[in-house]
Amino acid sequence: MKKNLIIAFISICLLTSLDQFVKYIINLKMKLGDTIEVFDGVFSITYVQNNGAAWGNFSGKRLFLLILTILILICAIYVYLKLLKLNEMKLLRISLVFLISGALGNIIDRILHGYVIDMFDFCLINFPVFNVADIFITCSVILIVILLLFKYKDEDFDKIIKNVDKAGK
Repeated sequence: MKKNLIIAFISICLLTSLDQFVKYIINLKMKLGDTIEVFDGVFSITYVQNNGAAWGNFSGKRLFLLILTILILICAIYVYLKLLKLNEMKLLRISLVFLISGALGNIIDRILHGYVIDMFDFCLINFPVFNVADIFITCSVILIVILLLFKYKDEDFDKIIKNVDKAGK
């Protein structure tokens, strides 16, 4: 258990650092609103400061987004630690590591800057500009939903709940 916890901690630090490094480079090399065309009309790097969530939802609601992210982090860490203690659901635990990393990457921005730095822009479709942390969050949530719908069964969760109850007594 301790080895897996250390690996998870190091992974979270590395993934969060990757997100912060990319944002640092964008902030260093580009001015707000600058665009670098990667594939003309399809994909570009555009420096955006997002003070909301996807598609501008909750724009200007920094405190709400901070509280929501903190709650998500607490829940994700709690579930991760419970699953780790029981040595269960490795794929779900890995997904939680990516979710935690993404949430940390964006909360660091909100705390330090008051906004999140975004840069990846798919111009081909009407899609919000996003960042590395958003990729971690989106992919982890999709994988978690797939795992919950198709891999894990109610019995898996019943076993975990019963083991947690026994461990807690």
